[in-house]
Amino acid sequence: MPDETTHQQTYDDGIAMRKAVLGAAHVEKSLSNVTDFSRPIQELVTEYCWGTVWTRDGLDKRTRSLLNLAMLTAMNRNHELAVHVKGAVTNGCTEQEIQEVLLQAAVYVGVPAALESFRVAEGTLAELSAAIR
Repeated sequence: MPDETTHQQTYDDGIAMRKAVLGAAHVEKSLSNVTDFSRPIQELVTEYCWGTVWTRDGLDKRTRSLLNLAMLTAMNRNHELAVHVKGAVTNGCTEQEIQEVLLQAAVYVGVPAALESFRVAEGTLAELSAAIR
């Protein structure tokens, strides 16, 4: 049965979820750097990734964050990994849980990818810890 939600509603939900997970400053900076060329991908990511998938009831935000860390490790997407480590912390994931996900990923997707993810995650967690002090 089709959902009656409009594209604008889904986009607005996506903006709200992005800000809740990644922080308003990060999202506003990303959107302020949008060009005519990059606008379509930013709109797609916001509407479908954040507004359609992240807002579903089937998984909580913590679980989605941990899954993202594993998948980004598998794909060696370290810039996005750093962003999602911050999001995972925002969503209540502990350092130990992040570490465990990266160890699990090492077994299934390869040690070199996990080693780099450990470096990125450790640096990101150190930045977050320094910002709190």
